[in-house]
Amino acid sequence: MSTLAYAVAAALANLAGAAAVLSRRSWSARSLEFVLAFSAGFLIAVSLGDLVPEAISTGGANASWIILLGFMLVHLTQHVFVRHFHFGAETHQVEASVGVSALVGLTLHTFIDGVAIATSFAVTSHLGLLVFAAIVLHKLPEGFAISSLFLAAGGSRRAALLAAGALGVATVLGALATGVSQLIATHGLALSAGVTLYVGASNLIPEFQGKRGWHHNAFFFAGCLAYSLLTIFLPH
Repeated sequence: MSTLAYAVAAALANLAGAAAVLSRRSWSARSLEFVLAFSAGFLIAVSLGDLVPEAISTGGANASWIILLGFMLVHLTQHVFVRHFHFGAETHQVEASVGVSALVGLTLHTFIDGVAIATSFAVTSHLGLLVFAAIVLHKLPEGFAISSLFLAAGGSRRAALLAAGALGVATVLGALATGVSQLIATHGLALSAGVTLYVGASNLIPEFQGKRGWHHNAFFFAGCLAYSLLTIFLPH
């Protein structure tokens, strides 16, 4: 399976998340929090366990600055330029401009998702599969979030599905850009490490942090454990 095929498969996860919103009236907030907790553990583990060390190994000390840049770019696009965004279902009505601004902010993030897939597979298929799994895990709630946000803004079901589709297209474009841009190919892995770390630590963890009971934490640690098991059983 080619790198582009993996990028397309990841893009379809955005549409799957949107389809989940459109298929029924309501979803259990608690179940979604468990998914986010598991995804957070997996993303943070992939970032710190593989992406950051590999980026520094191949890019040297300067890679740490690119990692920081990736971290800051996501914060800039999702929480500075965008007035309102969180993973999960939107529970109250918002202005139409909120949905559009969230879509614009997420486009950069999903573009880097494509870069992450392409650059990680360029290192080894083992790393590529780990990164692909991490991206799919957060693309499902991402598609869920952007589509529910468009619906909460008064948009049609078609508009909600198209918004999720746009995020998927950005992912494919990121993978294609990596193949034609030496700059992206060189620094893409470090950029992806910062973005992945931000999504896990700053986007996903706050969605369940402070919830009562031990279940959310159990799912978070299960995500970390799943990463550890995959590093053992995936072919190197």
